[in-house]
Amino acid sequence: MTLSSGKGNNLMDPRLADLIKLLDLERLEVDLFRGESRDIGSPQVFGGQVLGQALTAATATVEGRTVHSLHAYFLRRGDFSAPIVYQVDRSLDGHSFCNRRVVAIQHGSPIFNMAASFQIPEEGFEHQTPMPAVPPPESLPDASRPPPELLERLPQAVRRFLERPRPFEFRLVQPMESLAAGVATPARQVWFRAVDALPADEGLHRRLLAYLSDYFLLDTATLPHGKSSFSGALVMASIDHAMWFHRPLRVDDWLLYAVESPSASGARGFARAGVYARDGRLVASTAQEGLVRLRRTGQP
Repeated sequence: MTLSSGKGNNLMDPRLADLIKLLDLERLEVDLFRGESRDIGSPQVFGGQVLGQALTAATATVEGRTVHSLHAYFLRRGDFSAPIVYQVDRSLDGHSFCNRRVVAIQHGSPIFNMAASFQIPEEGFEHQTPMPAVPPPESLPDASRPPPELLERLPQAVRRFLERPRPFEFRLVQPMESLAAGVATPARQVWFRAVDALPADEGLHRRLLAYLSDYFLLDTATLPHGKSSFSGALVMASIDHAMWFHRPLRVDDWLLYAVESPSASGARGFARAGVYARDGRLVASTAQEGLVRLRRTGQP
């Protein structure tokens, strides 16, 4: 199975072409797939990678329907050095909807599971919350790499993550320096888009958005507490993740990620977000809960 670019991956920006290749999977059996991993500077396999690959596996078993929601749990850390096997269970094939359950397996144990629902396109009622009033992306500086003066103050492990080239560009409504400086309101807005043009494949755009959706959510839950995720003082890990796809979208045009964290308790942070197209359409929603714990003395 191959996700091909309309202009050929060899002509695409290599960062984006590599991500598309990463989200592609080798089919081992009818409902069994295998994927590789990339080290993007995080302590374990990036959660968005497993989300995107699991959605690729589920989509490969569905015809004539588009994913509209997914609900996932991160169970164990992923190992960069070993392949991940994705096993798909065809839970339901109904008239309008079908449901798939995916288990990601590594070293003989499940590291992740996900349920995804797919629907035949239908017409129905339409309403949405309005997009927040924010500056346009062209008026904001490129935040794909933090400023050097901020990088110098960060722990080496954090710098390693932030300095890696990425297949997306970001424009932050709230500057990174202000978010890293101390206590802030638990809300942020980020413009993002892919670094190159993509083919008009709705499934591909939704898989890429699933990959990207693991950015920014859990960090937002730390903002009111004066302990930035950049400081190295926190142990953080995603526990669960949910997405709902409302309308057609393109990740190679600017999208606004409007994130808020309504609660943190029990060493867990919760965040939710709306994803808005440039024209104001709400194209997707996300929610995530994760571990947010102060690092104990001597803890790696």
